[in-house]
Amino acid sequence: MLLVIDVGNTNTVIGVYDKDSLKFDWRIRTARETTADEFNVLANALFSDKGFDRMDVSRIIISSVVPSSVPILDGYCKKYLNQDPKWVNPEAVKQLMPILYNNPEEVGADRIVNAIAAYQKHQCAMIIIDFGTATTFDAVSGKGEYLGGAIVPGIMISSDALFQKASRLPRVEVFKAPSRVIGKDTIGSIKSGIIHGNAALADGMVERMNREMDGPVKVLATGGLAVLIAGVSKTIETVEASLTLEGLRIIAASLYDPS
Repeated sequence: MLLVIDVGNTNTVIGVYDKDSLKFDWRIRTARETTADEFNVLANALFSDKGFDRMDVSRIIISSVVPSSVPILDGYCKKYLNQDPKWVNPEAVKQLMPILYNNPEEVGADRIVNAIAAYQKHQCAMIIIDFGTATTFDAVSGKGEYLGGAIVPGIMISSDALFQKASRLPRVEVFKAPSRVIGKDTIGSIKSGIIHGNAALADGMVERMNREMDGPVKVLATGGLAVLIAGVSKTIETVEASLTLEGLRIIAASLYDPS
């Protein structure tokens, strides 16, 4: 079986594939100050809960935007799974997608993985929006080239900054989009700003990026709050929650079974 791990700034997503089928997946907090042994304890607990034997893992691929996670996970894979994991980087994906960044090494591994997964599925020009710690916009050409994109502060980062700096504004949790854009009280106004404001940001960025691309594009979203934003966005066409895991599976197949 294939073990896939995506380490983000806030969360780490782990998945287990049996061929093309995602059998199990977990989302945990990213721990920057841990050890390979501590990660093994956590992984064993997750695996045991699903009745999964770690020794069934025959392949491993990891993407990470947290440099400190590299020695931790590399050590875990070697010590407890007896394997050297594959790592996502521009060299590893060059057969799947040309990266037209000025310096390809600067592109976050998660952005590369998302772009590959989206293009492999839809085979057209695309803009992929990932609502994570940062909200990222990634453009892919109709030829399957990674063109570049944009990065803005994520929804939760922006919201936390608002609550910390504006002492009279209450902390608000948003579980569904407000029906009105014009809030009738402080909480309603904050909820509108968080959801409708970020949807407007996404729509505006898509419009501007599309002007720089040839022809129409498909707009896809992923990430924790993608469903909420997509519900009020004018441009997001589909939400794919497992996009990153699927991208890791595709990249692993190209590395382990090159044609």
